Amino acid sequence: MENEAQNQTTEQFPEAGQTKKDYMLPASILISAIILAGAWVYTTGLKATNAPQKANIAGTSAKAPVSGFEDRVLPPGGVVLPVVWGDLGAKLAGAGAIDADRFKAIYIYEEKGTFTDEYKNLLLGRSNGELKITKGNAGYLLNLFWALGLANKNPILEKGEMMNPAYGGAGNFASTGGWTIAQGTAMDHYSRHKFFDLTTEQQALVDKISNGIYRPCCGNSTHFPDCNHGMAMLGLLELMASHGASERDMWKAALAVNSYWFPDTYLTIATFMKNKGVDWKDVNPQEILGIDYSSAQGYQRIASQVVKPQQQQGGGGCGV
Repeated sequence: MENEAQNQTTEQFPEAGQTKKDYMLPASILISAIILAGAWVYTTGLKATNAPQKANIAGTSAKAPVSGFEDRVLPPGGVVLPVVWGDLGAKLAGAGAIDADRFKAIYIYEEKGTFTDEYKNLLLGRSNGELKITKGNAGYLLNLFWALGLANKNPILEKGEMMNPAYGGAGNFASTGGWTIAQGTAMDHYSRHKFFDLTTEQQALVDKISNGIYRPCCGNSTHFPDCNHGMAMLGLLELMASHGASERDMWKAALAVNSYWFPDTYLTIATFMKNKGVDWKDVNPQEILGIDYSSAQGYQRIASQVVKPQQQQGGGGCGV
């Protein structure tokens, strides 16, 4: 976000480190996809954690004018993330953390044939180029990052809040119980696969940043990834750290990603900041991602003080 022109096209992160056939799938897969599309929601009876767990992130009726700087918050050309995806999709599928056929079925049947060549390459191929998040693929990347965060071995999952006995086990959360397209159960893959190694310094960076990133669907940080957005953000943080991304770039990328996942939320926050005389390109990502702005309770406080911009289509819910 170095200048307005970039904000309106494609964002870059210069400080990043190194960088069937056509026959129909079985009927059981189709049925599974239909069930999954309706079931992957936060109201499936999975364990609730800190209250309030949900925010009305859609806001009020969508009759307020657009804020006028949507392109700065959600660049139409997308945002390039400081990572290389490589063959992680194929590795996730190979390990069974993603059942590739069932995963594809969701997009082929429920999303009316939107399993694009890009999606196929990210899931089954090898992508050594830039990984860019856009309005169009934000939901798909959310699901890939969700699988990565869930399955990649990390002490945050093994020793953090998810393992608190008060919650009755890590398998009772939406981020685990809601991931129903693995081979076996989600807990068969929970922190079980080592897709990359983090140095002590890189893990410390993931710990620090994950404790500071909140999401408007609940009051928890990414260090407590009890829903899909939290688990997906954890996976992204680990991936960025493994590529040697700087702390600055990780905060910046995380804000861009959260903005695409919760567009109404961050357009509202951007309106709030504009009313305070702060342009979106000048905000501090660490501050905006913190509890005072991005948690459910923080966002509700912000939203009560502004006229909400026109609603956008986006991945604000905790399902697929």
